[in-house]
Amino acid sequence: MTPIPKDPETRERLIRLHAQCLETMTGVAGCAVVKAAAPGDVTVISGGVLDDDLLRRVLIRMRAQPAKGKLVVVCTKIEKTWRIARLSGTRGVPPTFVDDRIFHDEQSVQHAIFVMRLDEMAATDGMPEHFSEGWKRHDDHWA
Repeated sequence: MTPIPKDPETRERLIRLHAQCLETMTGVAGCAVVKAAAPGDVTVISGGVLDDDLLRRVLIRMRAQPAKGKLVVVCTKIEKTWRIARLSGTRGVPPTFVDDRIFHDEQSVQHAIFVMRLDEMAATDGMPEHFSEGWKRHDDHWA
């Protein structure tokens, strides 16, 4: 399995590609890491996770992380402002904001989370040995 890249050259390439993809998705709901032919026009898409295998694998590993401590987007004013929060991992306990930054579009907050996760995750995070079998384990705080 491919480790999370820690060398500066690969890291910067992934960050640049991620930012380019999200820039073309401005005005499109959600977060797809692909390049649109024209900003906001998803009738023709290419690049991003469609062409870069390493970026696709890194995003899958980031998204597969357990809920406890995971960074998430919180919309603070509908379609106007967003912030980054960290999940507690316990049902019923609200997420806590990680800093005071306020973002004014969904794409910039998603990119900030990508960079933060890239910095926080160890190269071996998300390897198969970190996952346990079973859907509802005793340590996942389900009632």
